[in-house]
Amino acid sequence: MNISNLKYKMLVSDMDYTLLNKEKTVSEKNREAIRKAIEKGVHIVVATGRIYTSARVYAKLLGVCTPIIASNGAIIREAVFNNPMDTEKTIYRNILPMEAVNEMIRLSHKYGIFSHFFTDDTIYAEKLVNVSMRYTEWNKFLGVEDQVKIKIVEDVEKAVAEDKVQILKAVAVDRDSEKIQRLRDSIVETGIVSVTQSMKDNLEVMNQGVTKGNAVKMLAEMYGIKREEIIAIGDNENDISMIEYAGMGIAMGNAEESLKSVANHITGDYQEDGVAEAIKRFIL
Repeated sequence: MNISNLKYKMLVSDMDYTLLNKEKTVSEKNREAIRKAIEKGVHIVVATGRIYTSARVYAKLLGVCTPIIASNGAIIREAVFNNPMDTEKTIYRNILPMEAVNEMIRLSHKYGIFSHFFTDDTIYAEKLVNVSMRYTEWNKFLGVEDQVKIKIVEDVEKAVAEDKVQILKAVAVDRDSEKIQRLRDSIVETGIVSVTQSMKDNLEVMNQGVTKGNAVKMLAEMYGIKREEIIAIGDNENDISMIEYAGMGIAMGNAEESLKSVANHITGDYQEDGVAEAIKRFIL
């Protein structure tokens, strides 16, 4: 399909509190708007802080094949769904160095916070709590192929080394926001990581330079799409980089003020099909 006449040729959407509603599904209005955008030739991309396996589950709800940016840009994969010959092509992967993993373990112990470490399909943690607990609950409703593997271990550093896996992202969650801030300040001082937050009670740590914005840039270059031809939609701090990179950065009505302040447009709330509203206004 010739898309040369389209003003916007790529739409990138965050998932939680953006594309997904509170029931963690994609509304019919959002799904229909995305389908119509695809019919016009627009590339659809989902970008999330979720572990890849979980992101893939929710991307399937769109009913279309789409590139998936997971772990805040640490991995990009193209997946094919609903086909017995399903294949998943890794476009990009940027791992968290073991030096950073070990420092996160040390600092987590120092501040009394439990951290989780993501590969593309497995979460390593020292205790089944918050992040690993939520994924464990979600696993109960999923088929084996869609479940996130949870490994609770005494020594994360040792387990990661023995399993010979690559860590893409570390997540620390605690209700005490001051503890999270102290951990954030300490890990930033190392100068070897990128940090962001998708909620006030969490901290997300990736390799230096890893952001959703950089992942969107790589995909756009691969497709030959200019940044001014991109729409990005999100709701929280970890979406700011892609909102700033896109030609049209859109904040959800429920977005954090830090994101709204850099957006070009504010759409409806995630419970009000804000993604569909934005698609209708700027693409259809």
